[in-house]
Amino acid sequence: MFFGKLIAGLIGYQMFGIPGLLFGLLIGSMFDRGLSSNLSLGNPQQLEEIRQLFFECCFSLLGHIAKADGRVTQEEVSHAEQVMTQLGVSGAQRGRAIDYFKAGAAPDFQPEPLLARFREASRRRPQLQQTLLLFLITMAQADGDIDDSEMQVLRACAAGLGFGDNVFLRLVQMAQAQQRFHQHQRQPQQQRRDLEAEAYRALGVNPGCSDRDLKKAYRRLMSENHPDKLIAQGVPEAMVKLATEKAQKIQSAYETLRKSRKQAAV
Repeated sequence: MFFGKLIAGLIGYQMFGIPGLLFGLLIGSMFDRGLSSNLSLGNPQQLEEIRQLFFECCFSLLGHIAKADGRVTQEEVSHAEQVMTQLGVSGAQRGRAIDYFKAGAAPDFQPEPLLARFREASRRRPQLQQTLLLFLITMAQADGDIDDSEMQVLRACAAGLGFGDNVFLRLVQMAQAQQRFHQHQRQPQQQRRDLEAEAYRALGVNPGCSDRDLKKAYRRLMSENHPDKLIAQGVPEAMVKLATEKAQKIQSAYETLRKSRKQAAV
């Protein structure tokens, strides 16, 4: 299988050039191996049900987030369509995503039952619950910053999945820092100190942490976004692309700090 290497390689090249291409091929290779090994899982029917539920949650709650301020704007609809395009959602799958989005944006939509279903289905896969929350945060901020109404809905989703407010805020802050770090990288005039500060926040550590703790945080985040693990837990194949992009941002932040510390030690 080569689908994962193709997609991740293209995404990496578009974002970071040749280094991104090489890293994307590495991540894509792990994706393909995970997909192959998944075919031999003991209960493929249960795994497929979780995948479908994950997909439904993502786009239903994305519609709910879009309606958070009381109405769904054309910009928010375009954003949802952009997300589908970026994920490679097409055909019948795209039709289902649109239906879920519309259902989530309906005035009578109640997210609690859907979140409860997902929490019950993934009770033995706690990392999958965090992955869903991270994907919602990532999709919510893709059209800019997260406003107060969106933050309120995301906080309710986090509570419905069983996350405390401190954990939720930490995940939001890290996701926002990863996005800002990526944007700052494209600005040559950006001061190096500002870029490094965002890199530390992107990895969820303090600037005064040891090299060992920095590497530990980096490895933990990369593990959480490892394609093999996500596929085995029940993340739909299209959604793994978001994790690949996130892993590239984490990798870039860590490399920035590692090189900076190495130069400072000389």
